[in-house]
Order: sequence, then structure tokens, then C-alpha cells
Amino acid sequence: MYQPDRVSLREVAPRDGLQNEPPVPTADKIRLIDALGRTGLSRIEAVSFVSPKAVPQMADAAEVWAAVEKHSGIRYSALAPNRRGVQRALEAGFSAVEVVVSASESHNRANVGRSVADSLAELPDICALARENLASVEVIIATSFGCPFEGDVAPAQVARIVEAAQEAGAGRVAFGDTTGMGTPRRVTELLDAVATDLPMLMHFHDTRGTALANLLTALDRGVTEFDASVGGLGGCPFAPGASGNVATEEVVHMLHDMGVETGVDLDALIRTAGLAQEIVGRPLESGVLRAGPRTELAPKPEPV
Repeated sequence: MYQPDRVSLREVAPRDGLQNEPPVPTADKIRLIDALGRTGLSRIEAVSFVSPKAVPQMADAAEVWAAVEKHSGIRYSALAPNRRGVQRALEAGFSAVEVVVSASESHNRANVGRSVADSLAELPDICALARENLASVEVIIATSFGCPFEGDVAPAQVARIVEAAQEAGAGRVAFGDTTGMGTPRRVTELLDAVATDLPMLMHFHDTRGTALANLLTALDRGVTEFDASVGGLGGCPFAPGASGNVATEEVVHMLHDMGVETGVDLDALIRTAGLAQEIVGRPLESGVLRAGPRTELAPKPEPV
């Protein structure tokens, strides 16, 4: 198995995680982002600029971003579904934006309210706008490994969106496993189908327990950029059955034991997962949060 020396993780709990919870107070969002910023993470997806009617959980995006403790070594980004959202992100001061397009027609209409063709037609203008503001654009392709409405998504369908993103001037692409339909076989088939020199990132949900296996499969194929969410928070409000992302602390725990560096302090990350659990007010699914790292040993039993 190919094993890189280092992997880059983007933390998505403040956006992808909290958008799937009942609205969280602005102060708690700021508290979570600030805590994540002190774990050694180099990339954080902080907020999204979407319709407050569609996603009320993100209605305070500009307020949150204005108040967070910003670190020079962290690349903060914001997600947007369209040009209007990108404009708002740029006006708020972001220099990295993510535009989401679904590989399936049904999910794109449910998620952003228009056809895939309409979303792709807007990409060149979005990329030009970002360049004018010295910002980068990443295209996230949702439902890359399957759609909750349509079932299987052909890898060639995803590859066509990658081609359109590159032609539009995007700087990178990400593949979203929106409802955890991916398996190692499907990760391999997608990477076989995609031909691009753009940096690639994988975004796996652990809905069916395959996220770490999928990550290892992508790692073996040379992918070194991944999304993860502290505590395993996450989901998509517009995709039935979507549950949490792969937990950041589980990814870090596994990679560090393999000798792959992430730059993240695992103990600090586990403490932050505990904070996330406190903020949402329910137990989170992360096994590492629940059991602790493998190096955390119990006291030896007394001799009988």
C-alpha cells in the first residue's frame, strides 16, 4: 500500500457539521472554531453563505466569521451554492471559497434548487469573480459515489463535472460521499475515471461504516487531502439518510499510528470533540471520543 509522509485535513464541523443540527448559538459556533484553530489543523471550513430560509443554521455566517480568532497558519474557507453566495463570502473577507455541484440531477435540484447544467454554466463567472478578488475556488461534487434519490452515479458523470470545473478555472475539486454510499470499489472506479491535474480532495461520510476504508483506498491511490468533522458531526439537510462525516479524531488516530503526519494534536482534538458534543447536547458517534486513543491504558488489576 502506498503511504505518504503527510496528509492534509480540512475540518468541516463548523459548516457541514452544524448545518445538520438544530440552530446553534453564534457564540458556540465561534467557540468551536476557535478551539479547532488551536489543535494544529491547517484548514477549516468555517461557514457557508446560503439562503437563511433554506439553511437557518448558517444565517449568522458573516457574524461568526467576523468574530472568530483567526490564525495566520490556517486556511479558512466558506461554502456557497451560487454566485450570490460567493459574492457574500468574498465581501466577508474569505480568500478561499467552495462551490457545490451535485453529480446527480435530483440532488442538485434538492440541494441548490436548479439543474446541474445551470450550476455548471455559472462556474466560469464565479471563477472570474474569485480571481478578481485574489481568491481561490474549489468545486465540491456532491453525490459522487451515489445519490439517495437516483442510486448509483456513473464515474463518467463525475468526470464530466471535473472537466467542466477545470475549464471554468477552478483551482481544485473535491468528491463528496453525501450519504455514505461509497465503498472502496467505488472509490477506485471513480479515480480510474477522473483525469485531471487539479488537486483532489475526498469528503467521506460514515453513514454505513465505510469512511475509513474509503479513505485508505484513496490514500493508496495517492490522494492526500481529506475532509473530516470533529466528533463525526455532519450530514446534508437535503439528502434523506445523510449522517455524520468521518470523525477527525478517528482519522488522525489511525494515520498517526500508521506513521502518517497530519500536524494535528490528537489530545487537543479529542478535547474539542468533547466541546462539540457539549454544544450540540447529544452523544456523538466518534469511537475515539468515546474510548480515547489506543495509548490511553486502564490501571492494571490488583493481583489476586
